[in-house]
Formats: sequence, C-alpha cells, structure tokens
Amino acid sequence: MKQEARIDRSTAELEPAVDERAVDKRAVDGQGIDEHGIDVWLAFYDQIDEASLSGFMELLNPDERRRQVRFQLQDDRKRYLVTRGMARTVLSRYANVLPEDWTFLADAFGRPHIADRHGDEASRLSFNISHTRGLIAMAVTSRRAIGVDVEHIAVRQVSMGIAERHFAAEEIDALARIPEHRRQDRFFEYWTFKEAYAKARGLGLSIPLEKFGFQFPGGPVVRLVADPALDDNVNRWRFWQCRPTHDHLLALCADVGEDAAPRVTIRRLTTSSAHAVLDLEFLKTS
Repeated sequence: MKQEARIDRSTAELEPAVDERAVDKRAVDGQGIDEHGIDVWLAFYDQIDEASLSGFMELLNPDERRRQVRFQLQDDRKRYLVTRGMARTVLSRYANVLPEDWTFLADAFGRPHIADRHGDEASRLSFNISHTRGLIAMAVTSRRAIGVDVEHIAVRQVSMGIAERHFAAEEIDALARIPEHRRQDRFFEYWTFKEAYAKARGLGLSIPLEKFGFQFPGGPVVRLVADPALDDNVNRWRFWQCRPTHDHLLALCADVGEDAAPRVTIRRLTTSSAHAVLDLEFLKTS
C-alpha cells in the first residue's frame, strides 16, 4: 500500500503549513514523559541538514549501515538513515541511554521494541514509527500500546478494488457513496486509522483489516467498530488524525483503558539536536 500512495513532489511542497514555536532540546531532555502524555515527532527528511545526516550515520551500528547502503534510491537511503538516527536520538531524550547504545529487538510480527538490557527507565517507553515520501513520524509514550501511520496522499485516484479487499463492508459502502472528488481523502482517512490501530494492537497487517472499521458520525468524531472475533474492547482506544502538510495525513492510536485521553504534543525535528513544537489541528478524534 505504501508504494501505491507515494508520489514525488518538490521540497517546497513538503513544508508544513503551520506555525512553529522554537524550543530548546532540553524542553524534554531529562524530564521523560508521564503516563498522561504522547509525543509525536515529525522529520521532513529532505530538509535535514548535512551535519545532522553525518551525525546520524555515526550512530548506526554495523548492521544498520549495511542495510542503509543496500537501498538503490537516494531517497530511500536518506529516509532509512533519518529514521534510525531519529529513533536513537529521540529515545535518548526520555531515558539515560546514549543514542549509539540503544539495542532494538523485533517481535514475531517484525515490530521493533527496546531491549530489556536498558533497564526500567527505558523499558517503560513505548514507541512506533511510520514513514512515507518526505516524512517520518515517531510516536513516543509511557506504559501504553501505541500506533502511528503517515501517508503521502497521491494525486491519482485510489482504486476501489483496494478498499474492497481490505475495508469493512460499512467502509466500502460509505466510500462508494461519497462524491468522487472526496473519495481520495476519505480512503486515506480510513487507511491511516486502520494501520494505526493494527500497529497499536501489535499485529501489523496480519490482523484481518476487513474485521474492523471506522465510522465518522459527524464533525470531528471517529468511532471504532470491531468484529467480536477480534476479542477487543474498542472503548479502550483513542484516536487522533491531522495533516502535517497539505499532502500528508497522519493517524495516531493509543490504548488509554479507562483513563481520560492523554495529551498529544507534536514536535518537528529540525536538526539532530533541535526541534520545534507544532500547532496542528486534529481534524478527527475519539
């Protein structure tokens, strides 16, 4: 699906149409993140300076360096480099671990997690990463399941055949009923929520996507509906959706249990050591 969603655009078109408040990296260094907060980090990797890229390269372990050079396209090599460097530097803001010292393991579904050897401070962290053409998103929180998905919305029309294979029946019907000029955006509104939920469940795309769906009853409200076969309490999940740029759509899913919805802060990584807080509007929430 990622390949079908990508298109090439100029760097200028990837600029986020939002106001930014510059902050020093110490705003989160040493303070960690409490159980009522979620940080979403964004990196427009084409705009990361060369000094930061060199610094990220120094952080990669030998296996990561071998993987990075295997990518044939420069865009893929840069995206991989910034993704790995970003993961290391961002996590070091929340735990007393040097960026180059992080060790990640993959579960049975290929989802990376922090190795136990880093101790309790690091093990309480949960994170998830998504990337698409021009943008990398990383969600970080404490002691809760989380999933994030970001997509670059293509200009061409999305095939209804994809929806018919992967969407719930109600989503397919709703998609077919809306005006054709809105169908592209609505498709990705469904898709990003579905991926974010599947990732938060820890199952990735092994979960049957047609067994759950999303309803938009009006205004900014989104509602999850799941087949009983999935054995899930849908009320424990909270969702957010926003557009970091005109061409990107991001969805976030977090397990909140019986608690109130956590605070979500969106931060843009401007260099390897600096960031800005973005004032983004959430278009849909639960």
